[in-house]
Amino acid sequence: MSRSKIHFEKYLRSVVNGKCIEQELIEILNSFESVQLSRNAFFVQEGMVCSYFCFVESGVLQHSITISGEEKTTYLALKNTCTSALKSFKNCSPSRKNIKAISKCDLWVIKQKKFKQLLKSNKTFKRFYYNLIENQIFLIDDYRIDLLTLSPEERYKKLLNNEPKLLKEVPLHYLASFLGISSRHMSRIRKNVN
Repeated sequence: MSRSKIHFEKYLRSVVNGKCIEQELIEILNSFESVQLSRNAFFVQEGMVCSYFCFVESGVLQHSITISGEEKTTYLALKNTCTSALKSFKNCSPSRKNIKAISKCDLWVIKQKKFKQLLKSNKTFKRFYYNLIENQIFLIDDYRIDLLTLSPEERYKKLLNNEPKLLKEVPLHYLASFLGISSRHMSRIRKNVN
């Protein structure tokens, strides 16, 4: 098994809390294939159907939408996370967002047909997917509440405490957009906080 699959296996085991059937785990691992994206390459573009669900082994994938010609970051998928334009992927419908590599990315991807087969027949994958989606809902809920209740400075400090690696791996303008802060205001906040 390659080093990459070992990282993916550890991630799968952590998401299912170690509760997995070994043969099913092997089936899951064998269903994903390796893909590399160079910096600024798209995982999916708005208006296209998302072909894959993926595990990010390394790099950062930026989810974004364009409003009045301005790119807005809606999510940042980091190393050791799973991501997709899920509605597009599951429903074979055009994506409402772009997902692109903001650094070189090593991914493990699965196509929709195999994904659906695993959901039907593989209890470990079902548990993995359920836990993954539940955790994402918790994160989205916290993010929305933070946008309404925390000041820009407080949101930045929370990010600093919870995701310090983001500040090293992600360019400032992407972080500012993700936090709902202008780049200029973000620069001032960083000077005052650091």
